[in-house]
Amino acid sequence: MDFSVVAVAREDDSAVEEPVRVALLADRLGYREVWAGEGPTWDAFVLAAAVGAATERVAVTAGPVPVNVRDPYTIARGAASAAAVTGRAVGVALGTSSKRVVEGVHGRPRVRPAAALEESAAALSGLLRGRVGEPVVPGSVFTRRLPGPGGPLTVAAFGDRAIATAAAHADRMLLDVVSPAQVRELRAKLDAAAEKAGRTRPTLAAWLPAAVDPGPASLAQVLGSIAGYLTVPGYREVFAEAGFAAAVELAASGADRATLVRALPLEAATTVGLVGDLAAVRARVDDYAEAGLDEIALVPATAGDPGGERTLTALRPA
Repeated sequence: MDFSVVAVAREDDSAVEEPVRVALLADRLGYREVWAGEGPTWDAFVLAAAVGAATERVAVTAGPVPVNVRDPYTIARGAASAAAVTGRAVGVALGTSSKRVVEGVHGRPRVRPAAALEESAAALSGLLRGRVGEPVVPGSVFTRRLPGPGGPLTVAAFGDRAIATAAAHADRMLLDVVSPAQVRELRAKLDAAAEKAGRTRPTLAAWLPAAVDPGPASLAQVLGSIAGYLTVPGYREVFAEAGFAAAVELAASGADRATLVRALPLEAATTVGLVGDLAAVRARVDDYAEAGLDEIALVPATAGDPGGERTLTALRPA
């Protein structure tokens, strides 16, 4: 199993400087890649540049960036700019994000998200590999002055159309907060889509919340990251089948995150994450590998464990 580290995933109450602290630790411990997620606080490409400037070796992937907010050229330019100022390869991850972010934060309509993802991935599969002297986009009078950023193209996918997009254009497909059973099902869909597209299957990665020997604060942080999925189709069924139907119903009624965290037991975290003592976490890693996952992107709990040091140290590459 390959491991990478997510410096920042979704919005929570952690310190704004925590992502750079996580990235520095990941670099020191020998992880090969750090993900710089995008949200209401951090711009993914600025954070990618900050991580690249602060670290020595680790590669960086920016995103997933929401395709209804940024056009393909803006995404390619951001990645190339970050790569140029850091001297480090920078990858790009694409996603459709949520209506709450696209419309509620950016004020842009989240329309045709699957089609927008396909159009953006198709364009970026070429733009990210552009050469100096070529048009910045096909047909433009402006020429490229920066080389391509050198990192992989990742597509975050869950639905069938997004999986088809990943299979047709991406180097890697990304899942988020999934169980081994979901990995098995989605891996089969990816295999079939790649065969239909006539391409080698992209590698399959998943962002998974992780906390080795978690204290109460770390566990609450993990459960808080899960709470937002209790109303999402495809996830709510997994939690209901795992025995957490009461929490799913509570979420459907509009309960806030704090209420949902109190309602969720530890077992909810172990359903879609790596939580527990080191032996239990390693056994769960084996479950994900057997299900067909190629890479686990660790989203370390940092509450009560600055930088996620306990977890990242326990799982560091051999």
